Amino acid sequence: MPSSRLPSRPSSAPDFLLSRTSGSVRTQGVERTFTDVREASAALTRGEVEMVVGALPFNKAEPAALTVPASIIREPGILNPHPYYREGPGAVLHARVAGFDPSPDEHLRRVALAVDEIRRTALEKVVLARAVDIAFDPPVDPRLVAARLIDLAASGDGFIADLSPAGRDGHFLVGSSPEVLVKRQGVRVSSYPLAGSAARKIDDPVADAAAGERLASSAKDLEEHRFVVEHIRDILAPFCTELTVPARPILEKTNEMWHLATPIAGILRESPTTPAPSALELAEMLYPTPAVCGTPQDAAAKMILQTESDRGFYAGAVGYTDASGDGEYMVAIRCAEVNGAGNQARAWAGGGLVASSDPQSELDETTAKLRTISRALSL
Repeated sequence: MPSSRLPSRPSSAPDFLLSRTSGSVRTQGVERTFTDVREASAALTRGEVEMVVGALPFNKAEPAALTVPASIIREPGILNPHPYYREGPGAVLHARVAGFDPSPDEHLRRVALAVDEIRRTALEKVVLARAVDIAFDPPVDPRLVAARLIDLAASGDGFIADLSPAGRDGHFLVGSSPEVLVKRQGVRVSSYPLAGSAARKIDDPVADAAAGERLASSAKDLEEHRFVVEHIRDILAPFCTELTVPARPILEKTNEMWHLATPIAGILRESPTTPAPSALELAEMLYPTPAVCGTPQDAAAKMILQTESDRGFYAGAVGYTDASGDGEYMVAIRCAEVNGAGNQARAWAGGGLVASSDPQSELDETTAKLRTISRALSL
């Protein structure tokens, strides 16, 4: 019979972490929580709190999971996982696939219907996702999953966020996202959107390079990427005195995927009477981007909410904002939600659909994207 007892953990184990090569944050404890982004932003603006950390749900009508931490540690580079989660008693992980939502065949059907809808209506792009349910025995500490993701990611990226403030008691969102929704440092703002993807051919360097080159010249993927870049440009431009948006995307790679990426950078407009928006305020305006939702946004979101099971915090955002307004938010992809008992999790992957999309290729893309989590769980 499966155990229901969570393993013990080190006293230094974080309740929130964001590991990035450019600088990391980990926190412990709870002084205050928010479910409303505007209330959290107002508390930061008034100087009532030092930092707000947490996650924003895909559906903005749902409660956010935001925490004012009791203690904060900032580091200049990536976070090195605690030895407890590498070779200590906390390193034990046994996982199995428990189910799919929807089944692969049903996902193919949904993709075909969505592509038909795009061809017939004003909808230009929609991102449909599928989920994999995972069972753990013995129960797993979600921090172990985060440690595995950080160790496996070539970039050292990883995050963990407590979802308890949103009513998901004891649940944690854990992931390793390669996509920066927004980062603010003083008046400097940046975003690194990804849209348009291809599975890598790790065992064949020649085929792998060819897969990247095909992606870079794919009309379908370039169209998909353009929607995302235009969305971010249109939202950031009114707040900036300068905004640099390259004309063509570059190639970005993870261990599993090639992506089209555009590095966007700007200078925020600020004056004594009109301060620049905080990182949290910018994240709230920008998400969900067409990379995880679609365009037009309202029509795409409506289809997603009618078609899929609850995404929860998948395709939302995870990050932090400090009292100065600086902070960073990642798009919540390549992630899983681990339940409070530690014996179940759900992981998601999605693909952007346009009029020229092929259902089987889209299914294959979600399978490739799920490898980030499946490798971390030794599935």
